[in-house]
Amino acid sequence: MKTPIKLQLHSDQDLVKFYLNGDESVLEELLKRHKSKIYTSIYLLVKDQYLAEDIFQDAFIKVINTLRSGRYNEEGKFLPWVLRIAHNLVIDYFRKEKRTPVITSSDGTDVLGALQILEESAEDRLLREQTHADLRTMIHLLPDEQKEVLIMRHYADLSFKEIADLTDVSINTALGRMRYALSNLRKMMKVKEVS
Repeated sequence: MKTPIKLQLHSDQDLVKFYLNGDESVLEELLKRHKSKIYTSIYLLVKDQYLAEDIFQDAFIKVINTLRSGRYNEEGKFLPWVLRIAHNLVIDYFRKEKRTPVITSSDGTDVLGALQILEESAEDRLLREQTHADLRTMIHLLPDEQKEVLIMRHYADLSFKEIADLTDVSINTALGRMRYALSNLRKMMKVKEVS
């Protein structure tokens, strides 16, 4: 009889090797170790429990398929690799849906300073909706790297360190992309005002 391996004592890298050698039971341990962090990172971006669960499942299906196909080569970096897969699936979802979540601060007011009016006329409401639609359109025109950082920072409220870790760049690069995104949005707004 085969002696059971104490999976908790092994690194992620060891568990991946066990899996690649045919021990499919190690996936349960990897899932147990990282489910909370991966699910939370997805949920913070999509803000919908059911959608987060779907994307989480899709991420693990992609992980399993990549491992089985022999294309995994992230030596010792299993969690960041899975987080990157999950993050890419979220970005793909937003692109496919062509929607952007509402950008709000912790107190519920629009981050970009739009006034919240309790009783607004139909004309004011149409103007506000058009402004939000214009902003969403402008955000979609940004280069992917800038759009990605903007969405993660303002929509998911992630820190620049978390963004840097998820996108596998330095904090300075993440900050620079955000600066360029805001600068490009300002330029597009000025062009819109002139036209």
